Amino acid sequence: MKKYLLTFGLLLLFFSCGEHINSNTESSLLISNASELSEAIKNAEPGDNIVLKNGVYKDLEIKFTGEGTEKKPITLKAETPGKVFIEGVSNLEISGNYLEVSGLFFRNGYTPTRNVIAFRASEKNVANHSKVTNCVILDYNQLVRDKDDNWVQLFGRYNEFSNNYLAGKTNGGPTLRVDIRGNQSIRNYHQIINNHFGPRPRKGGARGETIQLGGSFSSMSPGNSIIANNLFEECNGEVEIISSKTNYNEIRNNVFYKSEGSVVTRHGNYVTVDGNYFIGDGVNEQYGGIRVVNTGHWITNNLFYKIKGKNFRSPIAIMNGIPKSPLNRYNQVTDVVVAYNTFVDSDAPFQFGVGTNISQADVLPKSEIRSARPLRIEVVNNVLYNSVGDPSPIIEHDKADGVTFQSNIIDNNGVSIANSHGLISKELTLTDLGSDIAVPVTGFNDVEVYNGFGFEDITKDLLGESRGDSNQIGAILNTDTYAIDLLDKTKYGADWFSNDVEAKETKTHTVANAEELKTKLQAAESGDVIQLNDGSYQLSKSLIINKSITIQSNGNSEILYTGLAETAALELHPYGKLTLKNIKLKGTDTQYAFASLKENMSNHFGLEVIDSEISNFNYALKVYKQSYSEEITFMNTAISNCENGIELSEETNDRGDYNTEYLNIIDCKFLNVHKNVIDYYRGGYDESTIGGNLLVSNSTFTNCGAKEENKRLLNHNGIVNVKITGNTFVNNPVQFVSILWGAKNNVESENTLINSGQIKTEENLEMKLMY
Repeated sequence: MKKYLLTFGLLLLFFSCGEHINSNTESSLLISNASELSEAIKNAEPGDNIVLKNGVYKDLEIKFTGEGTEKKPITLKAETPGKVFIEGVSNLEISGNYLEVSGLFFRNGYTPTRNVIAFRASEKNVANHSKVTNCVILDYNQLVRDKDDNWVQLFGRYNEFSNNYLAGKTNGGPTLRVDIRGNQSIRNYHQIINNHFGPRPRKGGARGETIQLGGSFSSMSPGNSIIANNLFEECNGEVEIISSKTNYNEIRNNVFYKSEGSVVTRHGNYVTVDGNYFIGDGVNEQYGGIRVVNTGHWITNNLFYKIKGKNFRSPIAIMNGIPKSPLNRYNQVTDVVVAYNTFVDSDAPFQFGVGTNISQADVLPKSEIRSARPLRIEVVNNVLYNSVGDPSPIIEHDKADGVTFQSNIIDNNGVSIANSHGLISKELTLTDLGSDIAVPVTGFNDVEVYNGFGFEDITKDLLGESRGDSNQIGAILNTDTYAIDLLDKTKYGADWFSNDVEAKETKTHTVANAEELKTKLQAAESGDVIQLNDGSYQLSKSLIINKSITIQSNGNSEILYTGLAETAALELHPYGKLTLKNIKLKGTDTQYAFASLKENMSNHFGLEVIDSEISNFNYALKVYKQSYSEEITFMNTAISNCENGIELSEETNDRGDYNTEYLNIIDCKFLNVHKNVIDYYRGGYDESTIGGNLLVSNSTFTNCGAKEENKRLLNHNGIVNVKITGNTFVNNPVQFVSILWGAKNNVESENTLINSGQIKTEENLEMKLMY
């Protein structure tokens, strides 16, 4: 009788919860829809294995709750890793103990909540001893970039996020965040390990970290999170790649490859940053290292290779603090150790007093002035090598009188150093480590190692070799063989996914009339070229740009746009990156030549206009709020007889956001553009957003700005990096060609002004505080 009842029960479970599959676990169910999944989770017991059948699951909100055990976790996994696609408005919430998720692919959608994957189902019901592994989240963005979310948020304790791939986040909010609010989430010992954090594009403002540990107002709590053995590739969301805002975190053995930002001890204390690789290209000045705020950090055994970041992004940036700082600002740096690091061809690696703003005391409240210099800092046992000498390897933005320098050496290739702080000069040779990296590992064993308090705990070098009896300065000991392969992507992320893309052959589509232009543009693949034959192309509806595309001619082609007022001849959609070359683009005075969408710009656009003519439009370029382009360039192009020129000024929330990272105007001609000739805005005093870049060079502006209400020809309020050089301004009825922000990197040179007002520099511009 008992045998009969057991058989009947199993049959009932089969029909109600899905198909049984062979497994060595207590129970395995093959699930094919949401209701089966919900029922299987509801009935799961320790050791059960819930398997999602291969396929696409849309608008699926998974609440994975249960109570597994250490030896018998409850598992939710893909039938085949990478073949279960979670799309639409979907997410995953995990709560309970000893739960594991693997093999899922989130794409083509966005979360309905604050998280794509959350290690909790409610404020009180968190996950502990649980794991998400071998999953991918790709381009899973909200429709608007101002709607912030976190792709992954960890709560609870002893959770693991491992061997996952995450890339393409464009909206606000960290890619991954550890939350420590509540006793159930402090001292969490989470492990964020072996992941591949792929490209995160520039965001155009703050709130674009790849990892954030805690928050300002919980920053005095112990976190004990571990970030180890991850690859951070082109993580360019903002100036902070990792923002540590809790205590006792460990950041170890990670690779930061061509990432435009830094590891930042933003709040909280006693962070260990050990054994990491910071790899640049020797050119890009945005690739950064480690920026230090607060107390008690140990920065040891790190390699900085061809890092050219400046100021906030310098290899080691030690900040000034605010006296009696509130929790959300900048505490004074004290009791920090910077030891056993190696710097190769990295500019001005030691910078002190970074962020000092004493000169802005006239426009900032006293509570914002960073005047507290670092105290009790030990910079010792470091090795610097420069193939091209650096006259200022140590920069003092404010006095480094609280810093101890000892047993640091430099090979500066004969270039003298004005402010050496005891740097010992040596002639060194480089040793190949593999991965196209060469570093000095010999030639300084005669330099006495500085042994400070607690230094006996630094027992290994960057490569894991024991310091023991053969200790020496620098990140790497002199051992017999070196063979590292840092960029072997198979060591990181999901084992079924690769972000390497094979180069595609570019196809050229030749068109002879407007109808062919529309149809072939629609059929073209990303990266293709549309070649216009000589002649005129009349369009009454917008051309949709939703892929990377080039539209060009031999110089004798004209596009005449006769569409409705306030529509764009070329409408720039998410992922739409347009190069327009050798085209005459003409409107009928009421439309826009180029414009982004008014809403749902879930991803970036791009625009490059070369050797072209734009005339008779209401706007040459109209970029709406929450639209973003990493780069916009007009080169050797004439813009004439337009009501408005290039307008990127709708990000008026004054939270540090802006519409493009780089706006380049090179060798252009502006004639009879009545207002918004160039209008590029970033609002809000946010010193950690080092962004907005405007270049105006070798261009002419004639009879422009007649209707500009503020009497400025070039408006670039709040843009940090501005260069106006070699231009000619003739008969522009304005008071100012430009008002430069002297306290930032705003410069002008070799400009000619004829009956066009003046260029003025204001050292300190008043801006709305963001905090």
